[in-house]
Amino acid sequence: MRFEVRGVYGGRAEGRLVVSPEPVSFLGGVDPESGRVRERSHPLEGVDISGKLLVLPRSKGSTVGCYVLYAMRKRGTAPAGIVCTEADELLVSGAVISELPLAVCSRRVLEELLVSMGRRGVLEPELGYLEVLE
Repeated sequence: MRFEVRGVYGGRAEGRLVVSPEPVSFLGGVDPESGRVRERSHPLEGVDISGKLLVLPRSKGSTVGCYVLYAMRKRGTAPAGIVCTEADELLVSGAVISELPLAVCSRRVLEELLVSMGRRGVLEPELGYLEVLE
């Protein structure tokens, strides 16, 4: 299945899909050492996002979140790429300084992707698509 996205920051990314119906905070909500979501009661609590294609409505939290994403990239615990329905300045900044592919999708696409958790995907922001492979 191929889904249309709007590229924000380029580069190809591949990985298993980790899809969240709720926003994620990179400051406090994700452990930068392990790449695991640690926010209590979050649908992804305990899930490792390292090297995955993270699909979420948006990020939330402090301006420090973009630096946490950068630190994750340096440690090898960052997602391979991010797709969101709302790309705020903090998420865009974090993706750019971390050189992580970033794209925006519709809410409908996010809802359709919820059933694709764990499947392999390819994100091509510059070409405008996210493809679910299996």
